[in-house]
Amino acid sequence: MPTNGSKALKLQFGLINYESRYLTAEAFGFKVNASAPSLKKKQIWTLEQDEKDSQVVYLRSHLGRYLASDKDGKVSCEAESQVSDCRFLIVAQSDGRWALQSETHLRFFGGSEDYLSCFAQSIGEPELWAMHLALHPQANLLSVARKRYAHLSAPEGEIAVDSNIPWGVDALLTLVYMDGKYCLKTSDSRFLSSDGKLSFENGRGTGYTLELKQGKLAFKDCEGKYLSPMGPTGTLRSGRCSKPGKDELFDLEESHPQVVFQATNRKFVSIRQGVSISANQDDETDMETFQMEIDRDSKKCKFRTNEGNYWTLVAHGGIQATATEVGTNTMFDIVWLGQRVALRASNGKYVCTKKNGQLAAISDSIGEDEQLILKLINRPFLILRGENGYVCHHKNSNTLDANRSVYNIFTLQFNNGAYHIKGAGGRFWYVSSNSLVCSDGDTPEDFCFEFLDHGRIGIRGKNGKYLRGDQGGTLKCDGGAADSSSLWEY
Repeated sequence: MPTNGSKALKLQFGLINYESRYLTAEAFGFKVNASAPSLKKKQIWTLEQDEKDSQVVYLRSHLGRYLASDKDGKVSCEAESQVSDCRFLIVAQSDGRWALQSETHLRFFGGSEDYLSCFAQSIGEPELWAMHLALHPQANLLSVARKRYAHLSAPEGEIAVDSNIPWGVDALLTLVYMDGKYCLKTSDSRFLSSDGKLSFENGRGTGYTLELKQGKLAFKDCEGKYLSPMGPTGTLRSGRCSKPGKDELFDLEESHPQVVFQATNRKFVSIRQGVSISANQDDETDMETFQMEIDRDSKKCKFRTNEGNYWTLVAHGGIQATATEVGTNTMFDIVWLGQRVALRASNGKYVCTKKNGQLAAISDSIGEDEQLILKLINRPFLILRGENGYVCHHKNSNTLDANRSVYNIFTLQFNNGAYHIKGAGGRFWYVSSNSLVCSDGDTPEDFCFEFLDHGRIGIRGKNGKYLRGDQGGTLKCDGGAADSSSLWEY
């Protein structure tokens, strides 16, 4: 069984009508329309399944209210609970679009702009909606049937579905949305073709229509066949099925940050020598990689090994990788020190590297032996989403927007505890004299990452300030504190 501590991501998406406009929930009067040209906060809907009937779904708006239709076809989004008028059925079409049928009144939902209703007796073009996922596009992919995770299998040049846990950079997949279809991109920038091969070129054979069945995802290729794991290693490719069964269903799971630590002795922290955590290795393998799981409430961090155990505080301040359950002694505070970090254990002491390389929480203050270099290893690409949208190159200048419905993919390079961020044309991010973040630098500039919340980071520039999106949607480096404007999904 997979034991990665992740839950399947709640399906959030935009719905695009036949005029390429998004279904929008307005705060004023809880009205709905289909007027928006792009996917932002007001256009995001969360799918909830009925607990008794898996065919019935509810659509919840960003305001926490449910889409509903009365017997006359009048549509509203005011209901605070799942009442009978909120019950819909998804009728999937061959092109991947959906028709939404009121389960109570058996009429179909559609229309344009302010003229939406749920009164059509049959499905025409105005009743068809395309789904645009609103999840962060970097995730782990879990096969429902095999209960195994997908990862890039480099020697074979394929995506194999045979991992018990999604470990390392190879398990990260990026969903790229293009022209109503999705492509699966591996960590080495290749796209999955329906024949199972990987290609640097994106074409007809690499685009898939997403379908939903019982809350799970299926990927339909251009020939109407579905991706599924094949053979002993679970090679991901299109099979013969033209209807998705259990073998063709997948969950998307949040990809936790995975890191390596380097101690003051220049050695990597490892579990290779047994249960005690020691800084005694010269290379980075799975044994030197740890998954950071940040608690949503306390913001404290757990460190998980590739064997599924957690770091824990033991007698006399020792740190061992023996905990199978989470508790007080598996929680650590991270102290962010620019390009270095320090860890504080549940006994209030700082973790230091002893002369023999062993880690122990025995220090009252932070000196050189208490400092570690933390390196993020499972994000070769950076896709940032803030409270107002994605970070994207500005069309007419060297600045960056922080409020877009589409994203750019940036390349991340590690540099001694900091990161260089590379954008279009191989140019680097830097902070200008007026605190604007620019993307046309010839030389790299250091940015420091702080993992401050579950699924979110703060990014500090050379001026010590946090990156944030300002009121006009421009990315600036002038945030004094890590708040909602300066925390980024990554």
